[in-house]
This record gives sequence, structure tokens and C-alpha cells, in this order.
Amino acid sequence: VVVVQAAWALCGGQVRYSVPEEAKAGTVVGRLAQDLGLEAGEAEARRLRLVAQGRRASVEVSGASGALVVSSRLDREELCGKSSPCALRLEVLVERPLRVFHVELEVTDINDNAPIFPAARKNLSLSENTPLGSRFPLEGASDADIGANAQLSYTLSPSEHFGLEVKHKDEKKISAVLVLMKSLDRETIPVHQLVLTASDGGRPSLTGTMELMISVLDANDNSPQFNQSLYKVQLAENTAPGTVFFQLIATDKDDGINGEIYYSFSDTTSDQVRDLFVIDRKSGEIRIDGELDFENVQSYDLEIDARDQGTPPLSGHCSVELQVLDVNDNAPEVWVTSLSVPVPEDASVGTVVALLSVSDRDSGTNGRVRCWVWPSGPFGLEATFLGSYSLVLREALDRERVSEYEVEVRAEDGGSPALRASRGVRVPVSDVNDNAPAFSQAVYTVLARENNLAGAELARLWARDPDEAGNGRVSYSVWEGGVGGAAGSSSSGGGGSVWRPASSYVSFEVRAVDAGEPPLCGNATVQLFVLDENDNAPALLPSAGGGPEAGAVSLEASAGLGSETLWAWAAWGAPAGQVVAKIRAVDADSGYNAWLRYELWEPRGKSPFRVGLYSGEVSTARALEEADGPRQRLVIVVRDHGEPARSATATLSVSLVEGAEAALAAGAGSSSLVARSAVGGESGSGATAATNVWLVVAICAVSSLFLLAVVLYGASRWAPRAAVLAGPGPTTLVCASEVGSWSYSQRHSRSLCVTDGAGKSDLMVFSPNFPPPPPGPAAKDTQPEPSSLLDT
Repeated sequence: VVVVQAAWALCGGQVRYSVPEEAKAGTVVGRLAQDLGLEAGEAEARRLRLVAQGRRASVEVSGASGALVVSSRLDREELCGKSSPCALRLEVLVERPLRVFHVELEVTDINDNAPIFPAARKNLSLSENTPLGSRFPLEGASDADIGANAQLSYTLSPSEHFGLEVKHKDEKKISAVLVLMKSLDRETIPVHQLVLTASDGGRPSLTGTMELMISVLDANDNSPQFNQSLYKVQLAENTAPGTVFFQLIATDKDDGINGEIYYSFSDTTSDQVRDLFVIDRKSGEIRIDGELDFENVQSYDLEIDARDQGTPPLSGHCSVELQVLDVNDNAPEVWVTSLSVPVPEDASVGTVVALLSVSDRDSGTNGRVRCWVWPSGPFGLEATFLGSYSLVLREALDRERVSEYEVEVRAEDGGSPALRASRGVRVPVSDVNDNAPAFSQAVYTVLARENNLAGAELARLWARDPDEAGNGRVSYSVWEGGVGGAAGSSSSGGGGSVWRPASSYVSFEVRAVDAGEPPLCGNATVQLFVLDENDNAPALLPSAGGGPEAGAVSLEASAGLGSETLWAWAAWGAPAGQVVAKIRAVDADSGYNAWLRYELWEPRGKSPFRVGLYSGEVSTARALEEADGPRQRLVIVVRDHGEPARSATATLSVSLVEGAEAALAAGAGSSSLVARSAVGGESGSGATAATNVWLVVAICAVSSLFLLAVVLYGASRWAPRAAVLAGPGPTTLVCASEVGSWSYSQRHSRSLCVTDGAGKSDLMVFSPNFPPPPPGPAAKDTQPEPSSLLDT
């Protein structure tokens, strides 16, 4: 039955819970999210919350669990007074999609209020001739609780003269009456002290007490009497102040002053009643002295005393119950409890735009309200619960036609005349993201020099999005999937071709994304060409080596001097154009910045040697003579074509020897270049040691053949001098482009010094990427350039 009832309540759109008053904060009232059909975790994701309405609710929704818990002190008497049952209507909202649920929370009563008498002490004056059985109404106690917790019972402390009689005015009200059980004797007991105790029906029961001080008097033995103990009166709440609505009538059997009656409110009457109503002491007329408000107080209990003028005076008591009747004096009230704007122009029909709450403080027909939307248009009202409405979309929107609506929700009650109220709602229509950002061109070409600082601006791109606000707000990024390099090619002046290195430019995509939902994007390709700067000086390389030659050269790096020192041997009488050594250098730059030229710096003028401008080959400028001395020191400068130009210096020491010695050195395999490190590492020391060994071997060989040389000297004197060094070869081809330069010698390779390395060709590459050489004629004995040189 409970399950069926809960399912009926959920399907009916309302969930009901019950919680006792004074429940501690944090007490779980119910599993609200689960009872509303939400899945686990949906309560927080969909922002399940209460909508505060009117007075502050003392419960809240736990964001994590979605449970309805007590947040502050619940006092049923403060919330509902004597009304039963005490039900609080709560509105619960969830978002995405927006829905409203109605929860009824009943606050049940607990026995937390003890009975309270109007006064702690009651003074009574009774004549000693008061007849037995006389009854004296006592002011009853009040209990703020309801139900059994407010059902009072009275007891009187033991007394042989007085007893207690309880009367039930109706099913809700009871009164206590003091009954005289034994004749009074003022001379015996002038004052009787009794205690009246009121107990409620709670468990455990709570009690309140009042002390009765009864003074026994003589004489006047008849008290005024009303014909009824309770009078009921109805009065409209708009009754004008000063209107007489009731007249009291009491009688007293006594004569004279003992029968003269004056009317007044009892001592227990509240100040609120005294300010609102006035009694004429003599006539007993009751009139209004203020304004009634049905919405605040629906009824009043007036406790009246009729007192005679005897000595002592006697009094009679009655109650006037005034019921206030409602009139239509309150206009309806309209609140917007939730507003979901702006509304996208592609919103579907039935979309909830706003939640409204409509109420009227009047009751009955006066509080019955009907609502509608003006002007009639794309919006309408749907009733979701008593007093709750949803403003929904009934027609498709077009932001280009109407970008904003001013809607007025009107309410009218059922009173006569009817009262009206209205609430304006502004509903803007938002744009949808239907335009992607677009660049002015699909491909951008950007030139940038190398060695830029981090953060340097290379180019500016701009994309246009015709949408508005966030749909037209564009952000830019480099698309990760579009970054990469591309290769190009160009032809050299000599008919060959080289490859453009991937490092010379980068191609990537720039993506422009708007802030719409979902976002739209546009792309543009940026080709970034990196232009070379002349930031690398030429660097000298070891000789590639070769077959047996007449000349002998060795190379050594001079530490701290920025130059290289080389040694070479040449025979006297070598003809002009004979290659003595070859200076090899490379530049990490490209284009003209890597195109190298070689210049003889020292000695200038009459040097017997010259240097090829682009080949780096050191050859004889004329036939060598003994007058040239045993050694020639040449300073050679290698420069690139950059602006400004960078250079490196090499020192070549050429030893002039006899042709036989040069031939012997060549025959012994002195064919490769030995490079010694300027720091003096293991490779430099080994090369020096090897050279010394070969020099010793060569000296021993020369000494052994000295005699043979003397014999043959005469013959060799008149014979033509051996062509130790070959004549000059064809012209060197030099090719240059924007990505580098290379040169290639078409003459035979020359052995320049003694080493254990293999012979190498005269191919020199001056590009950061060292591309393969172009096709062309080469000498028959030229060997391919090893990959180790290219990698270097």
C-alpha cells in the first residue's frame, strides 16, 4: 500500500514527507532525488534545489546525495500556529532540462509546550454567604501544541471547601469551574490558598499551575449572570472602526448597588484585543476600535466580566467568539521563480522559458486566480501545480525578425469586483552559431630570418566570423596535426640540382575557432620560410687523403689562436701549377653565406705559391728554386660571402726538398693528412708519433741510399727533373644557390701527407644538410666521399 501510494504521489506530480518538529539540523527527511526518479549523481549535475517562497523554509537539499534534510529549527507552532495539519509546500527545481516538482512537507507536533495559565496567581473574593454549589469559572490554561498534546485536564489541590468541575465548551475547548463544596466562614478561614494544575495529553505529560487566592467576604451574595456562557459573532474584515457589533446583557438578583453591573474585559485579555475592541462599561456594547485583517487573524476570543457594585463585588463571566469573514481586499501576486533566458532561436516548441508562482492571500472564491499571457504570441502558460505555472514556447522563434519579446503575465481573482495583477518578463532571443570563421586567404607566405628571439612576431592573421557575441568571438591556435616541413628544389647555375632542406621553411595550419556551441572553425596554411643569417664562420676540415703523391702535408690546430697549421713537402724544380696542398673548409650556413673563397694572406707579392680562389688548392706559381729557401710559410684566409663576412685562418708550412726525398716520402705511403687537436688529446699525440716514426724510417732509408744517390747524382743532374707533382687540372666548378654551395675538382686526387687513412676525393659540400653531389665528370682515380665527412 505504501509503495502504491508513493507511486501515485510521484505520478501525480507531488511528493509528501513528514518530519517531527524540533528535529535536529541535518536530519534526513527523505531521499528526494531518488523519489523524483533521478539517477545517482544526477542531483548535483542537474542542480537539484529548493525555490524559496514566502517565509524561509527550514529544510534544504543536500547537493551530493540529493536528500531533503533539516537545515534549521522547525517549530510547528511558529510555522502554523494552531492550524492542523501543518503542511509546507515546497517547489523543487532541476535543470538540463528544467523541471519543477512540488513537495509537501508535513511538520508533526511533539509535546514541547507545557500548559500556561494567563497569570501565575488568581485572586477571588467570595462572600461568606455564598450558597453551596456555587460555581466560579477559572481562566483556563492554553497549550501551543495541537491534538492530544493540547488536550488539557485540570486538578485542584485537596480542599474540603472547594472542588473542581471541568466543562467542555466544544470538542476543542474546555473550561475549569471552581465549585463551593462547603459553606465558607470568613472568621475561621479568611483566605483559601489553592493550586490549580493543568496537564496536557502528551507522553510524557507536561503541566502548568496557577495559585488561587480566595478571599471570603460578607454581604453581597448574588453575582451577575449571563444567559449564555458563550456567544458567537461573525464580522466582515472590512468593517469600519467604531462599529458596534455586539451588546452584552447580564442580570443580578441583588438590589441597589449590589445589583448595579459594569462590563469589562477579563484580566486575562491580551493587549492586542484591548487595542482592537472597546466595551462600554454600562451598556455592554462592544465596538471595533481598529482594522480587522482576515489574512492575519481569522477569529478572536473575548473573555468578558460582569461585576456588580456590592461589597464585596460579585462577577459573572462569558466568552464572545468573533469570527472574521474574508472579503476580496488582496490582489493576486505574481512572482518569477526561475527565468531561463536568452532563448536560442532554434529552441524547440515546448521549451520552458520561465517558472512563475501565483497566489492570492484571500480565501475561497476571492483567492481563486486565473492567469494568461499578453500579448498572445509565441509564448503560453501551462499550469504545473496549484499556483505554479510554466511559461513555454508554442511557436518557432526567428531572431532576425524579432530579437526580444516583452511578455506580460496577467492574473485575475474570482472576487467581486475582481482584482488584477501583472508581471512583465523580458525574453531576449539569442543567435545560434551558424557561421564558421574564415581567413582572407587560404595560404600565407611568411619570411623570417633565423636567430629570432622567443616571442618575436612573425606575422598576423585575421579571420572573420559574422556571428555575434561568443559565436563570433574567434580564438586562434596552431593545429597539431598540420605542423610539418615541405621540400622544394631549385636548379644551380652549372646544370645540376640541389634539394631545399626541410629546415629552410615550415608549413603549418592555423585554426580559427569561434566560441559557439558547438564551435565552428576555419583553417589557413602558413608557409614559414627561414632565411639564413651569416652566423657561422668557415671551419677547416682534415684532408680526405688519396693515393701516393709527391707532396706531403700535415695539419695541426693551434690552441687559442683561431687558426690551423699545416705542413707540406715540395720538390725543388716543381713546375708552375703543381698542386702542393689542398685547404678544405666547410660553412654551416647556406647560400652565399656558405660560399667560400680562399686567399693567400702572407706572404704577398713574390710568393712562389698561389691559392685557388674557390678550390683551396695550393699550387706553385712558378718553378721552385733553391733560392726560395728550405721552407715557405703561407697564411691562408678562408672567407664566406656573407654580410658581414666571416673567416678562418690556416697556416701552411711548405718544406722544399730534393725530388728523390719527396718521391721517397710519397713511395713510403705519405698520402694523408694528420690533424692534431689544439688541446693535445690522444688522437693528436698518436698522429705526431706516427709521423716521427715515418720520418726516422725515411732518414734511415735516405742514409742507406746516400752512396747510390752520389753515383746517380751526375746522371740525374743532366736528366730532366722528375715530375713529382702533376700539372694543373681543369677549372674547378663552383655552384651556389640560396640553400648552400658546393665545389668539385675535376683533376685527379692528390696525396698530401703520410697517414694511415684511406684516400678521399676533392668533393667539398658547404651546406648544413650536405646534399649528395650533382652528376658530372670526375677523374678516373677519384674515390667517393665517405659518409663520415658528410655527417660531420
